[in-house]
Amino acid sequence: QVQLVESGGGLVQAGDSLRLSCAGSGGSFSAYVMAWFRQAPGKQREFVAAIRGNGDVPYYPDSVKGRFTISRDNARSAVFLQMNNLKPEDTAIYTCAASFVVGLRENQYVFWGRGTQVTVSS
Repeated sequence: QVQLVESGGGLVQAGDSLRLSCAGSGGSFSAYVMAWFRQAPGKQREFVAAIRGNGDVPYYPDSVKGRFTISRDNARSAVFLQMNNLKPEDTAIYTCAASFVVGLRENQYVFWGRGTQVTVSS
């Protein structure tokens, strides 16, 4: 079992950058596909990015492509989300998750953190 703890959220202005971190413990971190999801108030949880154990990133949705970058450091059991040129619509709780397969759906991920709030003001 993997425990995940996110950090790095906060209140920023539109156009600013933030880097989220997710620290993992309790499992073979490099074996997992790691992903970030987000959930805005009143909306369904949305896939943001995923990264395989070897660092391969298969897909970014159009909403974040070119602005967000996912990366990982297996030696530190950590995954990161660099978010640039933030927009008010990026406001959400960002949560990291771990899976044994690459996927876009929540139910494909078995371990979840508690999330970190990102608020982007206009």
